[in-house]
Amino acid sequence: MNPILAVGQIIVSVFLIVAILMQARGVGLSSAFGGDSSVYRSRRGVERQLMRFTVLLTILFVLFSLVGYLQSN
Repeated sequence: MNPILAVGQIIVSVFLIVAILMQARGVGLSSAFGGDSSVYRSRRGVERQLMRFTVLLTILFVLFSLVGYLQSN
């Protein structure tokens, strides 16, 4: 695998992990026992941008993986 491609994939994966962790809601112990009373609502503002950024990072990660796989063959 190309070293530049490998470094790019590592950077994208770190940002993807951070973006996913930033979206976590109801992580407390009370939500594990049904204490979370959030209802469905649409994403707005920063939540929407974070979701779009996460989708973009996921697509980039998959593309890096496919290109790395195709180059190894």
